[in-house]
Amino acid sequence: MDYITETLAAELQKRPQIIQNVIDLYDAGNTIPFIARYRKEAHENMGDEALRTLEERLKYLRNLESRKEEVLRLIDEQGKLDPALEKSIREAKILSEVEDLYRPFQKKRRTRATVAKEKGLEPLAVLLYAQKDSMKSPEEEAKAFIDPEKGVETVEDALAGASDIIAEQVSDSPELRKGIRTFYQRSAALVVRNTKEEDSVYRGYYAFNGDLSRLQGHQILAVNRGEKEGFLKVSFDVEEEKILWAMEKSIIRENSPARAFLSGAVRDGFRRLMRPSLENEIRSDLTEKAAEGAIRNFASNLKPLLMQPPVKGAVTMGLDPGYRMGCKVAVVDPTGKVLDTAVVYPTYGDRQKEEAKTKLSAMIKKHCVTRIAIGNGTASRETEAMTAEMIREKRLAGVSYMVVSEAGASVYSASRLASEEFPDYDVNLRSAVSIARRLEDPLAELVKIDPKAIGVGQYQHDMPEKRLSEALDAVVEDCVNQVGVDLNTASFSLLQRVSGLTPATSRNIVSYREEHGAFKKRQELLKVAKLGPKAYEQCAGFLRIPEAENVLDRTAVHPESYEAAKKLLQLLGLDLSAVREGKLKNLQDTLKKYGTKKAADACGVGELTLLDIASELSKPGRDPREELPAPIFRTDLLDISDLKPGMVIKGTVRNVIDFGAFVDIGVHQDGLVHISEICDRYIKHPSEVLSVGDEVKVVILNVDEKKNRISLSMKQAGA
Repeated sequence: MDYITETLAAELQKRPQIIQNVIDLYDAGNTIPFIARYRKEAHENMGDEALRTLEERLKYLRNLESRKEEVLRLIDEQGKLDPALEKSIREAKILSEVEDLYRPFQKKRRTRATVAKEKGLEPLAVLLYAQKDSMKSPEEEAKAFIDPEKGVETVEDALAGASDIIAEQVSDSPELRKGIRTFYQRSAALVVRNTKEEDSVYRGYYAFNGDLSRLQGHQILAVNRGEKEGFLKVSFDVEEEKILWAMEKSIIRENSPARAFLSGAVRDGFRRLMRPSLENEIRSDLTEKAAEGAIRNFASNLKPLLMQPPVKGAVTMGLDPGYRMGCKVAVVDPTGKVLDTAVVYPTYGDRQKEEAKTKLSAMIKKHCVTRIAIGNGTASRETEAMTAEMIREKRLAGVSYMVVSEAGASVYSASRLASEEFPDYDVNLRSAVSIARRLEDPLAELVKIDPKAIGVGQYQHDMPEKRLSEALDAVVEDCVNQVGVDLNTASFSLLQRVSGLTPATSRNIVSYREEHGAFKKRQELLKVAKLGPKAYEQCAGFLRIPEAENVLDRTAVHPESYEAAKKLLQLLGLDLSAVREGKLKNLQDTLKKYGTKKAADACGVGELTLLDIASELSKPGRDPREELPAPIFRTDLLDISDLKPGMVIKGTVRNVIDFGAFVDIGVHQDGLVHISEICDRYIKHPSEVLSVGDEVKVVILNVDEKKNRISLSMKQAGA
């Protein structure tokens, strides 16, 4: 096993052979969802999140090794690579160590040190830094380097140049930089002060001191944004004299004749060169770690949002609230097909509000609407109040509503994808369709939107765009493949998220479907243009055909395992008709009684694969989202003025962030459960306890109507 495999095995606490199996699968062009679902024996059921972590670390370690080789080559080309330096570079564990080791050999822009070297003062610097017993005083040694033709007029000129060379040498020292960086991380503090007297969202940081070792990611990101917007000024508080003492002790001999001179050079090297450079690096590292934490948080929030249970079998009305342009309305059937659209103006006045109620109630009765989805943006509060009044006044029995996030709806409605899907509808009406469909099938609708626009994180607009996109796209991909996709109804945008499919092959599938009609079996995919055997292998198991004659095409059983599935049924005295008729609900128990290993050997597959096959045969075409708690619907609403401290109420978690969670309790403004109020035990992050979509019981702690702030507690509600 090579270094990378051994390193990953130690980090992930897995056997090296398991790690190597995954690396081999990954290098062979297999996707993470395919590896996670259909190669479980190879990785002993690691799960998609663990496999994603392995993939990220593999990329980092390979980049690290590549950079090491490049640095070794660059130094060797200069003729300065010795065995000790090569060993240090090869043993470096992180990129910053490699860059520190390479720093002295980098080609630099013209500096004071390079100017001094051009004047022939490098030998003097080497002599003074060596501090040999035979050395005279710095002033005496400097006399030999006076050269007016080179611009060295005096002893002072010579010593100043030598000092510049030594200062740069000290600043570039890998050992010193590593030690001082560690000292900063353990002992320094970030100091933040305000640059403006006016109030702002950054007021909490106007007089802020935070130890680097204890800074939270959200604090770093808030400070960065406040600094960028000109409200904050940031510096470091560090015991400089301790650092200088340690540097001088490591460089200057006790009885050195150049003690005073070297002390000045060391101090100059730290203050002028090393400190600004190191502090920039530390700020960059802090930001990178905070961004990674925020990206992980965003991803962990996005997954449960995408996996919210669909509201199936209902005709749904979507309301996209607004003031100036009115409230846009769309009615869709249980498959998402648009049945009707309209625009009403409930915020224009009492007469228009009554007209809106009359028009909407007529549409509800005409199309047998039972669910209403209300976007949570501008004018949402007034629209929700109007809806609750309408349900009550018009006696719309069986009709209920839910406020849904409209984040990204306007982005989608103006997109090329939306114009292709709804060429005959106004941009504003498209967003109402999107809101309605989000209730019926959140995953199918939200995949059409750039994940960054969905809005379930913190500081997402400050994140490195490429890294954020990669992380969020991975979550979307995992969710789509976990649920599976109906091959005959899936949109292009949903298909392109399926393992092994690209935008081109997804469009080709839709084109094939339009030309030849519905797919009757999975094998037909091989007739789609540019969809070859490898792509088929990766995607087939995630694409379902609910109407297929072969019942296995309706399940997540991969075509490569069809024979194994049939053998399993034969072993148990069954056939595919039992699957079709839904008579195998206890198949896994039957399999365990028979002997899983015995059956796996007979079927020619691993035990984990066989258990998955049995699970699929017992519930063909099941949707894993249906096992989650159903969304909360309402027929009436509370006002923030109705809330009183001590009230206990049920709500839905809308966003989980570093310092707590926002909970929808049925008023327009979500309440905040601070991390200290989530549970009685200590937790590092709210995500240890909560996920987006969780139904929770909370108690009202405090209500600030002027600032629209609601403080909640879960632990005091006995949640």
